[in-house]
Amino acid sequence: MSDDVLEAFREFLSRQRAPERELLVVNWEGPEAVERLLEETFGQLPLDIEKRHDPDRGDNIIVLIEDEEVVATSTLESLQQAVLLVNVDLYKTGLSGIEKYEAPDVLTALDEMLFTLRGFPASTKEKLLLVVMSRFIEKRALEVGEGRLDVAFQELSRMEDEYGTRKVYERLADSDLAVEVYGVPDSMPDLDDIEVNAGETAGYRRSWFVVFQPPPGEEPAALLAIETGPNEWDSMWTYDRDRVERLGEIIESSF
Repeated sequence: MSDDVLEAFREFLSRQRAPERELLVVNWEGPEAVERLLEETFGQLPLDIEKRHDPDRGDNIIVLIEDEEVVATSTLESLQQAVLLVNVDLYKTGLSGIEKYEAPDVLTALDEMLFTLRGFPASTKEKLLLVVMSRFIEKRALEVGEGRLDVAFQELSRMEDEYGTRKVYERLADSDLAVEVYGVPDSMPDLDDIEVNAGETAGYRRSWFVVFQPPPGEEPAALLAIETGPNEWDSMWTYDRDRVERLGEIIESSF
């Protein structure tokens, strides 16, 4: 595989066309510690965050504004359960099952935005957004149960070592989905009905993608991230059918 795939991925990311957005924290009554977590999680994203008082809404509501229109709302509680008060181990262990994963609407609605997100130790929360969105797309694929799902893990051992990830992909393998996984062969997964693509080049080591191409009538979804430095990622997600198909074409022709 040529590592021209990384350049193709960079070009794909550069073509994002996100509208202007801002995040409103409405009628905040939360503790200061949770407010700091909220700022750590969303403060590095390319959108303004403001506090507002609105007597027509309840307390601790997070609102996403796009072109001056409300496009998504989430409660502080939903953000706490998915991101703020958990760490990535929740998604690795997966003891609650994939049906319990609920990605907050204000997060899933941030499609077509280019993010630079950091992992530990620079940040304990930013990279978690990519994990949450990965599970969101995997869950959508499982609910549809048909189509194609392409997923890059960097190290294929994650499919064996992370109990939650293993259980998710056992479920996906039992569906009618065509599932292909990609990564460095530090440990080869033994799941039937999953196609494994292994390699040692930078394309395998530095790519993180979850691309779901469903049958007609169902909504596609894709996440793409490229590691640009130690545990630092340029990333975005999209639901645009043409862009999801384009990303699928890059993957199919390059790996």
